[in-house]
Amino acid sequence: MQTFFTVSFWTAFLAAAVRTSMPILCAAIGEDASEKAGIINVGIEAVMICGAFFGFVGAFLSGSLLAGFLSGICGGIIISLLHAWLSIYHRQDQNVAGVALNLLATGISSYLFMLLVNKYDMPQIETLKSIRIPLLADIPIIGEAFFNNDIVTYFVYALIIVLIIFYKRTVFGMSLCAIGENPRAADTVGLPVFRTRYLAAVFNGFMGGLGGAYLILGQLGVFFENITAGRGFIALAVVVFGKRNPVGIFLASLFFGAAEAFQFRLQILNISLPIQLLTGLPYLLTALSLLLVAKRNTTPSALGKPYIRTSR
Repeated sequence: MQTFFTVSFWTAFLAAAVRTSMPILCAAIGEDASEKAGIINVGIEAVMICGAFFGFVGAFLSGSLLAGFLSGICGGIIISLLHAWLSIYHRQDQNVAGVALNLLATGISSYLFMLLVNKYDMPQIETLKSIRIPLLADIPIIGEAFFNNDIVTYFVYALIIVLIIFYKRTVFGMSLCAIGENPRAADTVGLPVFRTRYLAAVFNGFMGGLGGAYLILGQLGVFFENITAGRGFIALAVVVFGKRNPVGIFLASLFFGAAEAFQFRLQILNISLPIQLLTGLPYLLTALSLLLVAKRNTTPSALGKPYIRTSR
């Protein structure tokens, strides 16, 4: 029990929390932009799976992590645009379309992976190297966690700052939010509702694909079936729990990353708890967090509702 009160334990724990939160954070940032435009993509799990699979394949076949990330991002964008096409152009139920894409992506990625394994006997690939920031990385406990990371993590840090300014201080950012609240009023004043929603879907696919690719190329180095293990659904909860604010989403992602890291640390320390309880801890906290914010309505008014220009 004394292990919990050592600096080394909390340093390693916080560093693990930051690493495990990053795929969720990437997906949640993209989903937040999509929801601000009025499109809820329950298929964010599919976006992450495609990002992970094509990221791994791209890196394995080319020998380049950059090519892997680009492949994963492209895979995520394609799936996200498919969801947008069904939701915006065909006006299908957005939740049903998302669930269908989750099943499609899981099945296709598993099938293609088996073909590749039979052909190449795919080995593990190298992952991103950490870049240590002098002085900042020497801060006790938090320094190692936040300032000794890879380039994708630092990119996401910078992106959060950019998004804070973008949503509150730029015309396009405020237009995006206006479209999610009242697309008819936005259309009346000349805002391009459909184009903006498609662009939000592209960004959602970019970030979800990046999160999936990062899971492979930044952390694990291998691919296996259903590798995202529900992280896309956790990202949906993170958007709500973080009150659709970039800083709130970052903190919520860190919270769920800490839950996942904590169950790993408990297993390493041989804590006498059922393994099912430990592995289910992140998902249990996801459900509890949604209950806590159930009465706080930060949902855009037009979220999930197809916009039909000719209707009243």
